[in-house]
This record gives sequence, structure tokens and C-alpha cells, in this order.
Amino acid sequence: MLAERGIQVLNFEVVSDAYAIASNYLHKTGAIADSPAPDKRLLEIIAKMVQHGEFNTIRLANKAISEFEAQTAA
Repeated sequence: MLAERGIQVLNFEVVSDAYAIASNYLHKTGAIADSPAPDKRLLEIIAKMVQHGEFNTIRLANKAISEFEAQTAA
């Protein structure tokens, strides 16, 4: 599903799937609290990568996990 947002077009299915994979992993490791609300920082990381042209769901999830953990450690 595509939705137009200003000039940019975001693929919400890719973002949603990547977020589900990354958040599931981060929940299991304890990096993110188990909450019904999405983690804003993780979602922003994934959305930024999609805006820069990354659309592979697994690659998005893995990169988002790495970046999230790096930001948390810093």
C-alpha cells in the first residue's frame, strides 16, 4: 500500500513489516519495553531509511536494530 505524503511516497507495508521484525527482536532482548504503542525512535529510524531508498524488509529491520542499539549504547 502506498500513501502520498507531500512529495514523498512511503511504502507503509514495508515500514510496518520491518518495524514488526525489529521491535520483536528488541522486545525479546529487553531493549524496548513491551508496550502497545510503537517505539517512536525505532519507527523514525526505519522511515528515514525508506526515504533514503531502502525497501528490503529484512535489511531495513537489521539496520534499524543495529542503529537503535548503537544509539542506546551511546
